[in-house]
Amino acid sequence: MSTLDLLSLDFVRNALLAGVVLALLAGLLGPIVVGRGMAFSVHGTAELAFAGGAGALLVFGTDAIGWGALVGAVLVALLFGALGRAQRERDSVIGVLLSFGLGLGVLFQSLYTGRSANKFGLLVGQIVGVDVGDVLTLTGVGVVVLIVFAVVRRPLLFASLDPDMAAARGVPVRVLSILFAVLLGVTVALGVQIVGALLVLCLLITPAAAAAQVTASPTLASVLAVVFAEVAVIGGIVASLDAGLPISPFVASIAFVIYVVCRALGALRTRRRATRTALATG
Repeated sequence: MSTLDLLSLDFVRNALLAGVVLALLAGLLGPIVVGRGMAFSVHGTAELAFAGGAGALLVFGTDAIGWGALVGAVLVALLFGALGRAQRERDSVIGVLLSFGLGLGVLFQSLYTGRSANKFGLLVGQIVGVDVGDVLTLTGVGVVVLIVFAVVRRPLLFASLDPDMAAARGVPVRVLSILFAVLLGVTVALGVQIVGALLVLCLLITPAAAAAQVTASPTLASVLAVVFAEVAVIGGIVASLDAGLPISPFVASIAFVIYVVCRALGALRTRRRATRTALATG
């Protein structure tokens, strides 16, 4: 079956729609995550989402995986948000919870006696299993996340760039930190169901890190991160269907190539700027 034939199938269209929504959320939140140094938090949140999804699968079955992942991700995100920007303390807590969540998730998976594909999907993604109901739920939750993010984006950027000055100006830095952590937790929970717990980090971090290599503008970085995330997800879905393999390796590979190209462009731009400065001062 050709790629065009595959794209005509309902489950493929559902997968693409789900991927587009997730990439939009990841692309918008990613630059804030990178700017606040929260990449490790994303990894920790993903592992707790994995544990929550695995626990829900064991107790309630496949229909509850999404809700279990959401509960696990949001609970740990609240804790990470409450820790704020205390980097050393936050990293220690994340390391403890990450290993605990991974171990708990593996235990739940070992106790589950159903289809192995359900267990495997939590780790590497199971986007081809997304149906219309899942797409509608994902879209509804995504709209809520986008609305809240649009409302808090400006003060959140201020608090991320200069938290002390923001606090002095009356910006509720701690509240914004917790709120953003919740938005991030929801997005991670959605991502675990699509690209899996092991590689959700690549979708939230890599496109944003790539964008940061080529621009210092927060707005342009967000736009580029969304574009990069969409390219990685859509390209990864199409490539995985054509090859009959899980989506995660393809998404990660495409995102990595984009990052390498952007890093090279950023280095070239920096070198040219340094040369112009040297010539101007010489």
